[in-house]
Amino acid sequence: MTPTLFDQTLPHGITLSCRAAGPVDAPRKALFLHGFPEAAFVWDAVMTALAPQVRCVAPNLRGYGASSAPTGVSAYRAKHLVADLTAMIDAITGSPDAPIDLLVAHDWGGGVAWNLAALLPQRVRRLVIINSPHPGALLRELRDSPAQQAASLYMTELVQPDAAAQLSADDFAGLWAVLERFGPAGWLTPAVREQYRAVWRHGLDGALNYYRASPLRPPAGPADVALQQLVLPASVVNVAVPTTVLWGEADHALLPGLLDGLADWVPGVQIHRLPGASHWIVHEQPAWVINRLREVLAGL
Repeated sequence: MTPTLFDQTLPHGITLSCRAAGPVDAPRKALFLHGFPEAAFVWDAVMTALAPQVRCVAPNLRGYGASSAPTGVSAYRAKHLVADLTAMIDAITGSPDAPIDLLVAHDWGGGVAWNLAALLPQRVRRLVIINSPHPGALLRELRDSPAQQAASLYMTELVQPDAAAQLSADDFAGLWAVLERFGPAGWLTPAVREQYRAVWRHGLDGALNYYRASPLRPPAGPADVALQQLVLPASVVNVAVPTTVLWGEADHALLPGLLDGLADWVPGVQIHRLPGASHWIVHEQPAWVINRLREVLAGL
């Protein structure tokens, strides 16, 4: 089954280019969120496997590909990203009150999904997070863990004003390095590379603005007290939605310590770890991811 492509214009003026699989009237509805530096196409195999029992929709998030890409950094703050998702759920379910059955999110998509589930739990029946840190855990580890601070130094590079130009140079050499950082990426075939290029050619600053708009990044030095003074309110860290976390333990950017104490913020969270899988677990182990998603759907 080849995913269908469409543009979804949201009531607040943002248009998201989307990919979908499964009939519109399928008994279950699912929304899939990608991360950096990826795009909606990374979910094609997963969505195809879950259809036709599930209507699956994967948008290119704002700032990615052909989706709207506001120029100001403030347009990428959490409240705007959550508004995009809420409007997408309205469109998929056909109701401003109905919940999405399944919200699946990786990397930066997970960052937005954590916020949505905390702020609007009535809009999500089940949450599945894939290698994306809970904001409370990320704040703790960036403050207290030298290992995570070192692993997160790439964030400092991504927020620089010339980051887009640097990453675009020499046929996006910097972005290929991001994807290949963990060793040979056998899944990164010539055809898949061209899918990435097609997204990146639209521009990179929108995607980089997620990092620029976030206060969660490693301290620049002992005199950088912003992280120490940051307080995340309970409304954005406590998640009542039944949640499953899938985690590749060989993720070099997001270390397993980010899972410690997760149940303090997400009561009853189910954590499935996969040794040897990296941050790109969706590409490396799609069958494992699909099976875990089917288990979550079976519990609805």
